[in-house]
Amino acid sequence: MGLLSGKTALITGASKGIGRAIAIRYAEEGANVAFTFLSSVEKGQALEAELAAFGIKAKGYRSDASDFKAAEELVNAVVAEFGGLDILINNAGITRDNLLMRMTEEAWDEVIGINLKSCFNTVKAATRTMMKAKAGSIINITSVVGIKGNAGQANYAASKAGIIGFTKSVALELGSRNIRSNAVAPGFIETEMTGVLDEKTVQGWRDGIPMKRGGQPEEVANACVFLGSDMSSYISGQVLQVDGAMLT
Repeated sequence: MGLLSGKTALITGASKGIGRAIAIRYAEEGANVAFTFLSSVEKGQALEAELAAFGIKAKGYRSDASDFKAAEELVNAVVAEFGGLDILINNAGITRDNLLMRMTEEAWDEVIGINLKSCFNTVKAATRTMMKAKAGSIINITSVVGIKGNAGQANYAASKAGIIGFTKSVALELGSRNIRSNAVAPGFIETEMTGVLDEKTVQGWRDGIPMKRGGQPEEVANACVFLGSDMSSYISGQVLQVDGAMLT
């Protein structure tokens, strides 16, 4: 029996990186997994097959969580297909980095829409089901950048800081219904996105982290397993940093 046996989870932005690692760890722990992807159709189909191999129910949905109506339709489709929804993980996110003086209005709106508004959309859509069940765990993926800020990422930092305020507010509003809301703040995690960067630059980042290494997507996924499971039944409104003491 896995830590998440019998639970149904919906994970947004799961075709690669951290989202993919969360989906795999959830399947390993016995959860039925619904997930979304936007552009990576082939990766989405491959992940569905990979998850199903764990003997759980898995289904990928091509959906844009930043679209209010699409998010509502997505949650309704997942509840109809899986019979309920126990865990919601908002992981979909993008970056459009630039110094503020060069940042376009479009770059600001796009990042706020996809990173922050998507959390509002999916949580609002999932609330009715979770309230009826008098149970649920909401996990929003933020970032250490949302806590400390970062030059050249005003839009991303604002979106990730917004997620923290949103997460805490949801915890206060839904706590009486036994619905928990927490955020996970990854630090420097080594994914496909960092793999294309200059090795010398990446090593410089590693050297600046007290644990002297970047994190692995699975290490973020493990934190999500804990927060989705009954092991964290009295933990809500918290931000869990997975950053090797990068930000203390």
